[in-house]
Amino acid sequence: MKLGMFLRMYGAHPKLEMDTVLEAERLGYDSVWTGEAYSTDAVTPIAWVLARTTKIKAGTSIMQIPARTPACAAMTAMTLQALSGNRFLCGVGVSGPQVVEGWHGVPFGKPMPRTKEYIAIIRQILAREAPLTFDGDQYHIPYNGPDATGLGRPLKSIMHPNPDMKFYTAAITPAGLRTAGECADGTLPIWMSPEQPKLLTDRIVEGRVKVGKPANLDGFDCAPYVRIRVGKDVAACRDELRPDFALYIGGMGARSKNYYNDLARRMGYEDAAIKIQNLYLDGKKKEAEAAVPDALIDEVSLVGPPERIKDRMQVWQQAVKDGQIGTVLLNGATPEALRVVAEAVL
Repeated sequence: MKLGMFLRMYGAHPKLEMDTVLEAERLGYDSVWTGEAYSTDAVTPIAWVLARTTKIKAGTSIMQIPARTPACAAMTAMTLQALSGNRFLCGVGVSGPQVVEGWHGVPFGKPMPRTKEYIAIIRQILAREAPLTFDGDQYHIPYNGPDATGLGRPLKSIMHPNPDMKFYTAAITPAGLRTAGECADGTLPIWMSPEQPKLLTDRIVEGRVKVGKPANLDGFDCAPYVRIRVGKDVAACRDELRPDFALYIGGMGARSKNYYNDLARRMGYEDAAIKIQNLYLDGKKKEAEAAVPDALIDEVSLVGPPERIKDRMQVWQQAVKDGQIGTVLLNGATPEALRVVAEAVL
């Protein structure tokens, strides 16, 4: 089993907890990740982490596709790859329409075709087999629109990057998971049940088969986020996680389009998902938090005393042995939590 961690940089005054990252590296963790929504970006913290470490890999989860051209993302990825000795992992994704149109001010469009073309362009840039040209549904390089100057010409990267860079997406929808299987080397689900892994992995395999890859996850890293709280009081640990679950299931998206709510329903929590969303969107956030089922938190998280967490890790290890999961990424880990999990599996 590979272990990783998500570096949270939320709130009005986010901090980069380098002591926690350095402890993860000391313990033998494989990777650390940062994300972006409409606050800090994903790239700057990862550059900082790579500069302060020597062994652990670091990835973006995710660089928002609508915020950067494919060539800009490629230049960023190549630079981080070169400066870190190939320790950079390139996670990209489309985000949701609220952020894409409400923050970046660009059309949400067709997220799956855009993702596939985006990764294909970056891979072409990395390969350097020829000057960059691309004529797709979403991207045309060189640009040939009605307002083009006609002066654009195909270019090849000046630097010679390693073409074996690993690409991840952040997928939870059936279409997103199939897309990950088609074009990526891994995916980063926000939640995953080790008892029900095929809710996600079957769709990934469908995508792999579609493009002629093996009908399994060999060489593909399904790396779910697993929220963790260590403490003597299991109920108190659950309560610390409830606001996050309520936010995503209830308020991260519109009533008609909430990918996280859809995932909770597919996992068997349909009634709770409906109730949480209705309460949250009605402004009753505390009631929404109280409606998050204990069973859902326990199924996708690690909560309670060290002994309880170590016992639960055996279920996650079995999912790894079954070829359904490659990496477990701890979300919200303290140095103590990192050590508890490392003692259980490393």
